[in-house]
Amino acid sequence: MARAVAEALEGDTPLLVEAGTGTGKSFAYLVPAVLRAVHHGERVVVSTATLALQRQILTKDLPAVAGALEGALPRRAEVALLKGWHNYACKHKVSGGYPDEAPTLFEVEAPAEHPGADADEGLGAQVVRVREWVGTTETGDRDELVPGVSDRAWRQVSVTKMDCIGQRCPMLAECFPERAKNAAREADVVVTNHAMLGIAASGSPGVLPEHDALVVDEAHELTSRSRSAATAELSGPSVERMSRMVRRHAGVLVPELEECGARLAAAIIAVPAGRLPDGLTPALQEVVTLLAAACREALSLTKPSGGGAKDGGDGGLQMARSALTLGVEIADRLLSDNVAQRRDVLWCDERSDGSKRLFVAPLEVAGLVAENLFTDHSVVLTSATLRIGGQFTPAAHDVGLHDASAYRELEVPAPFDYARQAIRYVASSLPAPAAGGGGPEALAEIVALLEASRGGCLGLFSSRRAAERAAEHVRETTDLPVMCQGEDSIGELVRAFREDPEASLFGTLSLWQGVDVAGLTNRLVIIDRIPFPRPDDPVVQARSEVAAKRGANAFLAVSAAHAALLLAQGAGRLIRSTSDRGVVAILDSRISTARYGSFLLRSLPPMWPTTNGEIARSALRRLAEEATQVPAAADA
Repeated sequence: MARAVAEALEGDTPLLVEAGTGTGKSFAYLVPAVLRAVHHGERVVVSTATLALQRQILTKDLPAVAGALEGALPRRAEVALLKGWHNYACKHKVSGGYPDEAPTLFEVEAPAEHPGADADEGLGAQVVRVREWVGTTETGDRDELVPGVSDRAWRQVSVTKMDCIGQRCPMLAECFPERAKNAAREADVVVTNHAMLGIAASGSPGVLPEHDALVVDEAHELTSRSRSAATAELSGPSVERMSRMVRRHAGVLVPELEECGARLAAAIIAVPAGRLPDGLTPALQEVVTLLAAACREALSLTKPSGGGAKDGGDGGLQMARSALTLGVEIADRLLSDNVAQRRDVLWCDERSDGSKRLFVAPLEVAGLVAENLFTDHSVVLTSATLRIGGQFTPAAHDVGLHDASAYRELEVPAPFDYARQAIRYVASSLPAPAAGGGGPEALAEIVALLEASRGGCLGLFSSRRAAERAAEHVRETTDLPVMCQGEDSIGELVRAFREDPEASLFGTLSLWQGVDVAGLTNRLVIIDRIPFPRPDDPVVQARSEVAAKRGANAFLAVSAAHAALLLAQGAGRLIRSTSDRGVVAILDSRISTARYGSFLLRSLPPMWPTTNGEIARSALRRLAEEATQVPAAADA
């Protein structure tokens, strides 16, 4: 892999590498990347999807590589970390240069807690603590604040790039994100994340420093992150907040803008939830047109040079103008022919409280990724699960590489003997699972497997309801400890699972990827059902229509491909080292009875297959005995 990466960095042919868990793929791309960057003066950007891998690269892998290559380099490699603007504290905001925390234009009802945040610590205490930390930190990087704080508390000390007053800031010389950006401009290797790549792919390439090569780890996440970055939202409450922001911080009253929030809310509430394949309704068309004009008028009136607005580097004014600019961009996008031309997907989403919002997202991001990320760069894409159905073609098409001769592909198998280390058990006798979780037969199968293994189970479920239902049933019918996602932070749940050989952990999507628990404490992985996307998902519907028009099998190209990727990620949670052993139990009988089952199975590690439940349970009983003997042996 290292040789293939080195060749890719020297040329202009993209390389796709599937490198299984345990291959050391980060070393395989970092060694040639560092050599190329230092010897040839060509900056390399390395992007990851998860915070855990980003930390691993920065704190462990890159220092190890730099040390190992010290004798082969004329100087030590310079490394920099680059994140989005809002991940850094803003000293100007802390010193009073911005108004107190105001809701963002599209604030969610209940902001998610940052990993590590103390759920028992009140907002006021968090704000005091984070402000004190800003006075001592060298980087201002949120992830260096331990314990973390909630999103709401963090907004008290941070701003987005759009809200930043830039060169007018009186504390520009001390600006944390500017320091990070300047360091990235001078570094040999820049480590960033897929969210930044998504912003660059959406048409803002300036968020990344000038570079010659791009290495994308966890590349299976690139298209979804790029689509998320290009997705826009509009609602009545968001426009009302924008109006208040303009009135409060810019001192400007635009009557048409004041009216738009209520009119938009009324027009949206009349629209049924779901996809709007024909674009805006006449009522929405009228109010969005008015919104675009009102935002442009407000922008004209709030120019810092005059028009009745405040002058100078006022943070509140900048926040108001940023919201107006975003409003214009979203309105113009909704009024364009992108939906009619099937370039964008538009849908109405209904919340649990009955309120509704409009969303618009690109149908495909392949062109954006290929044009804005790959053009004029050497490119390496790698992941433990890059092939779908045993082929690289779907992943290549997703990033705009449609010609097989235009890229190279390489499979680097994991150093595991899957057929000896793991059993893949498909419960083919179970009825097909119903929506919302398995029936009584599936719950009985879960209990039988857990009793045989005496815990040590990572349960991967298709919905939170299914996970909670299964956890409740296991607690009622056994004496085994079971934790469920939502009962604590993911980090704490995984730590407790790792430390207790009889504990089990049930959850949803957050556990399907990124959980790394080696050893017999993780000897059973249960997958309750094939993780197909929701059939009413607007983007899935639109992509399926396009695939069908191209003559492809729409189900295999979109829904089955999505499921295959997640199945591979989920099954990959079991074997994490050469000494690991265990069982992956799939409780969805369709994988052995449906025609698409073989396509899905080709994406999974080559574990020893069986549909005999007693074989799986017997193996788990033996592993349970070993797991309970390990502490005793250690004490002796």
